[in-house]
Amino acid sequence: MTSEEERRRQHRHRHKQRVVRGISDELVNDFDAAAHAAGSDRSNVTRQLWEWFARRPGAQLPERPAAPPAESDNHPK
Repeated sequence: MTSEEERRRQHRHRHKQRVVRGISDELVNDFDAAAHAAGSDRSNVTRQLWEWFARRPGAQLPERPAAPPAESDNHPK
């Protein structure tokens, strides 16, 4: 049987977690799919956006994948 401390250790993340509230599950799923289609992941794309928005030297917007056919019109802008 594992102790409470061992359970906490197993669930620790390498980096401090940042939480963004108020984002729907649908948007998270769409974002993850787009990041994957661009050959990346949610954390990497988010980090790039934050660095660009904060005007960090050398920061660039991440590449966006091509829009999926016909589905791009189904989501509100």
